[in-house]
Amino acid sequence: VQLQASGGGLVQAGGSLRLSCAASGRTFRTYIVGWFRQAPGKEREFVARIWKSTYYADSVKGRFTISRDNAQNMVYLQMNSLTLEDTALYYCAADLYSGGTSVSEYDYWGQGTLVTVSS
Repeated sequence: VQLQASGGGLVQAGGSLRLSCAASGRTFRTYIVGWFRQAPGKEREFVARIWKSTYYADSVKGRFTISRDNAQNMVYLQMNSLTLEDTALYYCAADLYSGGTSVSEYDYWGQGTLVTVSS
C-alpha cells in the first residue's frame, strides 16, 4: 500500500486543521492506519490509530479525531485546539497485522506533512 499525507500548514494556536492520508490498494480497508508526528529534535511519536476502533495518545485525546472512509481509501486526522506543542511533521502509516503505538509496528509510511502552530 502507498500512502500520501496532505493538509498541513500554518495555523494559529487554538485553531484547527484536518490532515488527509490517501492510500492506494483495494484491500486498504483491512489495514490499521496510524498518525505519527515528529517535532524538530525529537523522536517520532504516536498520535492516533484506527481500525475497528480508535486509540489516541494522551496528549491529543479530546482534541484530535481520527476517521476513515474506506470507500475513498482515505484516513483523516481532525485537529482542534492546536497548541505550539503540536508543531511537527505528521506522518500516516499503515500495517496489516500490528498497528500499535510504536513506529516499528508499521510497515508502510507516507511522506510527512508539516503542521506549524504559531502564537
